Amino acid sequence: MNARTILAATCAAVLALLAGAPALAQLGLPPVGQTVGGVVDGTLGTVGRTLDPVTGEAEAIGRAAASLANARLERLDRLVRRNRDAIERDANGDPAVKGELLVVDPEPRALEAARAAGFAVAGEDKLGELGLSVTRLAVPAGMDLAGAQKRIEALMPGAQISADTLNFQAGGTQGAKRGIDQRTKPAIAASVGMIDGAPGASIPVAATRGFAAGAPAPSNHGSAVASLLASAGVRTIYVADVYGTDRAGGNALAIARGLDWLLGRGAKVVSISLVGPPNPLLARAVAAAQRKGAVVVAAVGNDGPAAPPSYPASYPGVLAITAVDGHDRALIEAGRALHIDYAAPGADMLAEDAKGRWRGVRGTSYATPLAAARAAAALDARGTVTATLDREAQRLSPAAAFGRGLLCATCRRTR
Repeated sequence: MNARTILAATCAAVLALLAGAPALAQLGLPPVGQTVGGVVDGTLGTVGRTLDPVTGEAEAIGRAAASLANARLERLDRLVRRNRDAIERDANGDPAVKGELLVVDPEPRALEAARAAGFAVAGEDKLGELGLSVTRLAVPAGMDLAGAQKRIEALMPGAQISADTLNFQAGGTQGAKRGIDQRTKPAIAASVGMIDGAPGASIPVAATRGFAAGAPAPSNHGSAVASLLASAGVRTIYVADVYGTDRAGGNALAIARGLDWLLGRGAKVVSISLVGPPNPLLARAVAAAQRKGAVVVAAVGNDGPAAPPSYPASYPGVLAITAVDGHDRALIEAGRALHIDYAAPGADMLAEDAKGRWRGVRGTSYATPLAAARAAAALDARGTVTATLDREAQRLSPAAAFGRGLLCATCRRTR
């Protein structure tokens, strides 16, 4: 076997060892072909020079995981340093909207106690489709976010309180390509909502709404996700842009607002190619959407097997999606969740950018809309979604790396 084949075969065993690594602060994801691509390619390039192939492969995976973890930390530090007026760390060290805390369904008496301690109500959101009320509290002057979070938790015991933590896109684009294969899949009637950046004008969507400053604003990542949904056969796509031009875009409140709007538009499946830390508001929003019958599909991210579990993919009932390359091998940079349900193509394929150009893409971001399209097709067939997908999935081993199998294997566009 060649080095890459051995790498895929030994990945599951090493994953089990790495799963016990200490959790790291959640980080933004780099453009593929730059940080992640360099880490993966550089690590794999050393494999052929090892004396013991199996030992060398395990060491290569470990080096890649460590490099990805270091890259996450560096990106997080850089993000916070460059945006100190918009982003700061919360009590868990995660990046969040500066100077604001979120309280879900607060009790009036608890809010009065917070006001008396100097916390002002910055705004209130009634998310009618989700049945949630969210109050934004402004942190008192001179108090940092982490300290304010601990203070408010003491003032409001039992309340669901969190910082407005940020979520990051799970993939990137590479060089432009021409001569695209124009084959399309059978039309899927069930509507799909996506929470991401906005797509470019060349990609047909039913509606787009912004939930961040400057939104909607076309982005390469949002365009790629939308184009993959369309090429997989989805006819009705609704887009909630949670990024726009906002330096603190992708926050938990924006995602909850977007999810509420998508439900109001009748989206049956929601595709989320974003990853972040656990957040009480997001957990409540996802659970409420599921109770209303929505199927939530989310990426496991690209921060490697040593990363902490990604959310919303790790929430109960969410279909957690990982990615494979053109040879159906697990991406070495694929992150992890508390469970993995399915894999789908996420590399060695093309998607549209914001200018309508087809580019190479890599990441679990791009596997997610393909899996979401198959979930929508299962709804069209009036079957139980997971049972239908289980019958469709191509089994790959080990299950720890691929979940219950590969979906949409023929959906990849390569030319």
